[in-house]
Amino acid sequence: MKRDSRLSSVLHALLHMAEQDAPVTSETLAQCMHTNPVVVRRTMGLLREVGIVRSAKGHTGGWTIAADLGSVTLRQLHEALGEPAIFAIGNRNETPECLVEQSVNSVLDDAFAEAEALLLKRFESVTLADLAVEFVRRHAQWRTERTLL
Repeated sequence: MKRDSRLSSVLHALLHMAEQDAPVTSETLAQCMHTNPVVVRRTMGLLREVGIVRSAKGHTGGWTIAADLGSVTLRQLHEALGEPAIFAIGNRNETPECLVEQSVNSVLDDAFAEAEALLLKRFESVTLADLAVEFVRRHAQWRTERTLL
């Protein structure tokens, strides 16, 4: 099963956008994310529907962040993307009448549900502002290391 990296991509795009004083085009974001501008527009459209970003058309148009970075959580972004599956692993369901399969699935279902709940709870506590602070910290460290060379 292919991994769904849309949340990571959206976070990447939003952090680039947060660094800009002007709207960022889909083409520019696509270059940053190594994807197609159509994918950017489709994804950003989902965020626009929930008020996280806004778009403007025209020569000076593009995407801007519409919400306060401190109020947007990873959980909100996950939900805006349609709540993609958290895990790439799942249960076998070829023979639902099999008692072994039922036993295995029951235990795995409980483990998956517990792990997903824990991850989503963590997503509720991390904001875009937290990620921006982490980026600034890493960038400052990188610049310091670079000047020491």
